[in-house]
Amino acid sequence: MALIVLAVGFLVPLFALVNVALKPPGSQTTALELDLPLTAQNLSDAWRQGALGGAIANSFIVAVLSVLGVVVIAAFASYPLARAARCWSRMTFYGFLAGLLIPSQLGLLPLYTTMRDLGLLGTLWALVLINIGTQLPFSIFLYTTFLRELPLDYEEAALVDGCGPGHTFVSVVFPLLRAVTGTIVVLNSVGVWNEFFTPLLYLSGSGNTTAPVAIYNFVGQYVAQWPLVFAALVITAIPILLLYFLLQKHIIKGFAGGLKG
Repeated sequence: MALIVLAVGFLVPLFALVNVALKPPGSQTTALELDLPLTAQNLSDAWRQGALGGAIANSFIVAVLSVLGVVVIAAFASYPLARAARCWSRMTFYGFLAGLLIPSQLGLLPLYTTMRDLGLLGTLWALVLINIGTQLPFSIFLYTTFLRELPLDYEEAALVDGCGPGHTFVSVVFPLLRAVTGTIVVLNSVGVWNEFFTPLLYLSGSGNTTAPVAIYNFVGQYVAQWPLVFAALVITAIPILLLYFLLQKHIIKGFAGGLKG
């Protein structure tokens, strides 16, 4: 019964979101009242007026490049941290973990000036580089703790067969990290996809925009087009939900394996 009540508590705002997005234009009913017949007019208007096609494409490019960079860098960095039993390994690992404690707001001014000096303001590359740096600490934590739980038998067998450390990691170890990799992909994708302040700051004044910033354009100083806002939220949530459903079997397994370490 408690789980049912909890599920209803989560479903009510979801129902309100979809219900408002599908209401006929000009409807005066509340968010929880059905106003039949439902229509897709708000979805069409939000897509056209908010230029969501280009915004979603930009968000997709940023998310793919950011997550790919995080997975590659974090995986290769975590392997020596997990396997080397030396003082420098532990200190480096704790140094990465310190990145989880430092507020990101502390780096706003130096990062902005750095991107300006590099000529990257207004480009998607600025978002990619910042997202990679922001997401690395937690990803390295998960990879390292997960790697410490893996037995060394396969790696030792590969070394006996003549594989070097790099080849061993790519051919033997990394395929064993599917669960935690799926977890990292989903968590980082959600974080990058929903990021609002970073693209607002670094893409301001350019022709580029991302999905959250495009949705924000429906909210003005004196009026907010809530049906279009809700419709845009439904549209932009679909890609990340599809990714979650595709990788959901890896998420809990990888996350629990990382925390156990």
